[in-house]
Formats: sequence, C-alpha cells, structure tokens
Amino acid sequence: MSGEIAKTFARAKARGEGALVAYAMAGDPDLPRSVDVFTALVEGGADIVEIGVAFSDPIADGPVIQGASERALKAGSTLKRVLDEVVPEVHKRCPETPLVIMTYVNVVMAMGEERFAKLARERGVSGAILPDLPPEESAGLRASFDAAGVDLVPLCAPTTPPARAQAIAKDARGFVYCVSVAGVTGMRAELPPDLSQRLDLVRKASPVPVVAGFGISTEEQARTLVAHADGVVVGSALVRAAHADGPGAAKALCASIKRGLKR
Repeated sequence: MSGEIAKTFARAKARGEGALVAYAMAGDPDLPRSVDVFTALVEGGADIVEIGVAFSDPIADGPVIQGASERALKAGSTLKRVLDEVVPEVHKRCPETPLVIMTYVNVVMAMGEERFAKLARERGVSGAILPDLPPEESAGLRASFDAAGVDLVPLCAPTTPPARAQAIAKDARGFVYCVSVAGVTGMRAELPPDLSQRLDLVRKASPVPVVAGFGISTEEQARTLVAHADGVVVGSALVRAAHADGPGAAKALCASIKRGLKR
C-alpha cells in the first residue's frame, strides 16, 4: 500500500472536507500540455489526480473521454510515454498530490503487470484503477501492485449485489470507487435516488475511504454526496472544460466542486 492516498483522505477529513479526485487524459491535447491541465486541477483544489491513459477501445467511457482518448492517441500517447514524460513532471510540480493511473487491463498487460507497477511507483504513482478488471480476477494483480507499493483501487458498480460490494470493499486498497450510475462515464443532470444508500452500505464494510464517481459535474451534486461518501471523482466535466477553454476553465470547475465538498 502506498500510504499517500490514506494520508490525503485523512487530511481532507481533518479540514472538514470530502476529497476531490480529479481526472484528465494524459496526452490531451498533447503530452506536455496535459501536464499543465493536471497542474491546474491541483491548483483548483484537487486532492488526488487521476491520470487517464488512452486505450483504443475505452468501453467504460462516454463520448467526452472517448474524444480525449482519440486526441491523446493521435498525439502519440502510450503508457510508457505517460510514465516517462507526464507522471514525473506532474509529480515534480505537485509533490504532495497522490497520482492514480486510470487505464484498461490490456494496456497494463501489454507492458507486464510487475514492470508496470515497479515503473509506476518509481515515477511517483500511488495507485491504479482498471475499470474493466473483474473483481474475481484481481487477486494476482493486487499482489503484484502490493509488492510495488501501488494501491489497486476497486470499482463497485450500481448493479453489484450488496454482499459482493461488501466483499470488494473488504479487500480494497487506497479507496473504493463507487460507480454512481449505470453505463459509461459522462455528466448527468440527476444522480440515482438509491445512491446514498449504496454508498452507506459500502462505507460500513470498507476499511478504506469510499468515493462516488461517473456523472458528477456540479457543486450541488458534490454537496449532496459528501454526507454519504469520503469524496467524489470528477472526470468528463473537467475534460470538456479543459478541451473547450483550456486549463484555467478546469481549475475554476475544480474550485467550484471543492466548495461543495466542505462539510
């Protein structure tokens, strides 16, 4: 376990805040300028940064992040280049902020799970999220990541039965990513009415913090969720803001959502 993620959640809790986990795509619009986007997220108040690594078949992602993935691939983004060129630079600029890689299992397997975990840790990565990794197939990867000191963050879907969600939470590292809505990533006008109950259930079983993600894009949504979660993940709204209006727009949106996370 990396330790940095746990400390970050503890610091947010001590300040009376939920943690903001902010996502952007490495390589969008290109590798150097994506470093500016990640830095802007931290300047806007992000507690943890999720660094997306592009994949040609991003099954969990909606149109905004699919578009970012296509732009990143066109700009020459690969997992190796992200670890060599983006992660060290973000870590240097934001040394207190845990960095979490978000990508797909095939991307990691192509590099080799042990090589990925070792290289990621050396470059300054604290955790990894693989949305297409089935929980029942995660034990081997988790062992490799544990050995390197990288937290393998699990996801709980809205369709996950309660007993299974509790089992996933018990084995969690870093935090549990509770997917708030069925389907792909993207902004939603409304979140499901049973989300707070699901978050409460997972939190009771989890030895690590629980965050809600997928569909969260406003200060008001963050305010609603912070009573039931230790933080929120925001992705598509930030990717869209950075793409349309530059890093400053993503920074401003982070600051707005962060206001909603004050308890």
